Amino acid sequence: MKHFLFVVCVAVLLLTACQGQKSAGVEEEITADSIQKADTTASTLEEEVASEQAALPKAADELFDDFIFNFAANRKLQYARIKFPLKIQRGDEISYAKNGQWQMEYFFMKQDSYTLLFDSEKDMEHAKEATDINHAVVEKIYLKAKTVKQYVFDRINGLWMLQEVIHEPMSESHNASFLEFYEHFASDPDFQQKHLMESVKFVGPDPDDDFSQMEGVITPDTWEAFAPELPSGMIFNIVYGDSQKDTGRKIFVLRGIANGLELELTFKHEGGKWKLEKMTT
Repeated sequence: MKHFLFVVCVAVLLLTACQGQKSAGVEEEITADSIQKADTTASTLEEEVASEQAALPKAADELFDDFIFNFAANRKLQYARIKFPLKIQRGDEISYAKNGQWQMEYFFMKQDSYTLLFDSEKDMEHAKEATDINHAVVEKIYLKAKTVKQYVFDRINGLWMLQEVIHEPMSESHNASFLEFYEHFASDPDFQQKHLMESVKFVGPDPDDDFSQMEGVITPDTWEAFAPELPSGMIFNIVYGDSQKDTGRKIFVLRGIANGLELELTFKHEGGKWKLEKMTT
């Protein structure tokens, strides 16, 4: 409220000054200059208010997952946690986006679920609880266009900040081979059947016991009854930290945002082909 009254007072003083001028030319010059100063003051005040209201509990900056959900849902927080002017790279072309040019990025918040890719179960578990990660990249992967948009975050002085946005061909991605395969797997039932292990291990909730899981196997001839519906247009991924290893496996995770449901598909690269070896629901 104090900030608002201050801006109103500035506006009143400017109006009084303008009315008191006898020369139209002088009046125009003073008005333009005063308005520019008022705009600057108002902009500064808005930034201060945004910073105050965008403050997060320290714990929310410890896990990147906690931060990114707040970043995608809170406009004031998002603008406060972007390093402006923001570097945007497209191949060799580099440009910079100012505060006023940025469009609110909701990421996966308007969807029911989002996707992740991991090289191992160890990496997947580490991402859920690691507080020592200081670098993360949120990827928007456009499968049909074969491009990846990367949002690069670093934790600086304990605060996660968006540092730059990078556009790159999907072929340059660490997951390029798998993503090419996944595009076909997600949309072609025949292709799916041809890329299953002889028996796919299945782990899921026990219908007779809410606290237990059941295990079994899925064979290609029964796959149709178990085949999940997979996103095939644009998917997300989050790269936690800098280390990415070629383990010959990929764990594709489809995680519900509000319902807590999760699907894990584990693929193995064998004989020059990716094949599904395990499904966990």
